[in-house]
Amino acid sequence: MQNDMKVRPRLRFSPSPTGCLHLGGVRTALYNYLYAKKNGGDFILRIEDTDSSRFVPGAEQYIIDTFKWLGLDFDEGPHIGGKYGPYRQSDRKDIYIKYVNQLLDSGKAYYAFDTKDEIDALRNKECNFSYDIKTRKTLKNSLTLSKDEVDTLLSNNTPYVVRIMYPDVPVIITVNDTICGKVTVKSDTLDDKVLWKSEDQLPTYHLANIVDDHLMEITQVIRGGEWLPSAPMHVFLYSCFGWDAPVFTHLPLILKPAGMGNGKLSKRDGDIGGFSVFPLPWVDPTDPSKSTIGFKGEGYTPAGMINMLAFLGWNPGTTKEVYTLDELINDFSLDKVGKTGAKYNPTKARWFNNQHLKLTDTSLLVDDFKNDLISRNIVLDDKTIYTIVNENKNKVDFIKDLFNEVNFFFERPTVFDAKVLKKWKDTTNDTLLKLASNFTSLTDWNSVSIQKVFENFVNDSKLGFSDVAPFLRLVLTGKGSGQSMFDIMQIIGKDETLERIYNFKTSL
Repeated sequence: MQNDMKVRPRLRFSPSPTGCLHLGGVRTALYNYLYAKKNGGDFILRIEDTDSSRFVPGAEQYIIDTFKWLGLDFDEGPHIGGKYGPYRQSDRKDIYIKYVNQLLDSGKAYYAFDTKDEIDALRNKECNFSYDIKTRKTLKNSLTLSKDEVDTLLSNNTPYVVRIMYPDVPVIITVNDTICGKVTVKSDTLDDKVLWKSEDQLPTYHLANIVDDHLMEITQVIRGGEWLPSAPMHVFLYSCFGWDAPVFTHLPLILKPAGMGNGKLSKRDGDIGGFSVFPLPWVDPTDPSKSTIGFKGEGYTPAGMINMLAFLGWNPGTTKEVYTLDELINDFSLDKVGKTGAKYNPTKARWFNNQHLKLTDTSLLVDDFKNDLISRNIVLDDKTIYTIVNENKNKVDFIKDLFNEVNFFFERPTVFDAKVLKKWKDTTNDTLLKLASNFTSLTDWNSVSIQKVFENFVNDSKLGFSDVAPFLRLVLTGKGSGQSMFDIMQIIGKDETLERIYNFKTSL
């Protein structure tokens, strides 16, 4: 189908369940989702599991769990159904046979009986060997064998594959891509890819992808740039069936961070750089020693990860960087996607998460911090935890880092802000001791009462707020700034407040 905004857009994300879902795959899915929702369309999950040799148990559920965590809901898929199902290619195997036979009958494909060992031997002999228009007439296939020989091989269940057949007289194949523009190739530069394997009675990605996109009425194909070299073959297959091709968009790659060389971002880059390239925690079922905590395990919020991914290739053309999902849907357009690869920036990724922590309802963060405290054998009521998180979440990139930011609530500081210490006067210590004596008689220990005693002391002493407050904060927290000092005093308690003031000199 051609791009016609009168037609309801239908876009699919079609990963293979071969392990962890990579960052690049998640971004591809996000762009499909944003385009579909921006244009009132459908977002579909299709599992492409025709390569049974690479199937990894649990990988499909990992994919589903990823998008559930991110809040990117599918309209159709193997886990929710839909009228265009099944949505798992291994459940569609009987569908493809009809189209394989159609290609064979129309002379657009042929049987090839060469064994893997024979093909490997040819590749070892000729490093650039390709099964194509130049070599196929010298190999063991239905183009060189008689019909009787082919029928005998088939009746004897001799293993075979079905390969695409480009015409003997080369043709020009044109791919019209939203980002890359017009891409043209001559058919005699392409190899005769395998479309079907008799061994498992399953199509390869190339055939299944085309048939499913057609039958599921996919209108736009947004996928990674690594698939651009295969696009001419896919366009040719559409023409073989007499079908209109969808609108293609091949996204630029996500590249290694600056300073880590060139090329596509990989898991190894993450291992070296100490950052994740996968969304969720994962333990490889084939090798439990291989595991990752993923972005979720690192402490990323779904909103922070989505915002960061959106900007890995797309830019609204304004100075605005912090986006909610609804805002992304509203502003997203493919013409704002760059033509070149986007370098992954771990520091910027953390920044995005920091921005979204500020925007996140504090009540949604309380449990994470509470669990961290429990792991340290610290018990606090939820109201106090809420106050601490609410006042300090803007200072950290991840909630897991919050304890180090606010550890003064639970242990006396041993490091003190040097800038405030430089302003310490000979009279400061006596001033704080006098203030402490005013607190000793306070029976109702809460932030309002504490603040009132403090203000009365400052006024009666004819001192300025800045003559006392910065040094009191320093003694209590070690810091030069932060949340309400009176809230801090309420939380740490009267006895601990007085002890920190009295013992400050000996702690330096």
